[in-house]
Amino acid sequence: MRKVGIGTRVMNFLVDTTIIFIITYIVYKIWNFNVFYYHIPYYPFYYFMALILFLYYLVFESINGRTVGKLLTISRVANAAGGKPSFFQILIRSLIRITVIDCFFIPFLNMPLHDFLSKTYVVDYEKKAPSK
Repeated sequence: MRKVGIGTRVMNFLVDTTIIFIITYIVYKIWNFNVFYYHIPYYPFYYFMALILFLYYLVFESINGRTVGKLLTISRVANAAGGKPSFFQILIRSLIRITVIDCFFIPFLNMPLHDFLSKTYVVDYEKKAPSK
């Protein structure tokens, strides 16, 4: 199990954040159309951003341990033993990500807060050989 470097993590972040922003923008525009025509409650953009960010990471990482960014950089999320993290670990990761303070812990912990609290790591993807 080899942890990925900072460059891979930055690339993961940029790809995933771009996808999340595009999805959020589309959902927000559709919602605002309905606000105008059907008089449903208005919610600010950041509500949608937080919800979609949470759901994006929760769904993708709980299904196969990889988001689109991790798929492109050939990396995955792993637990301390190198296996697939539990749903609870992914839930903790996803909840901590929507907080503003997540990235400020990198200089002190040498990892983001969501990795530290969930006891997970982003590692190189290793395809397992079929057993004989």
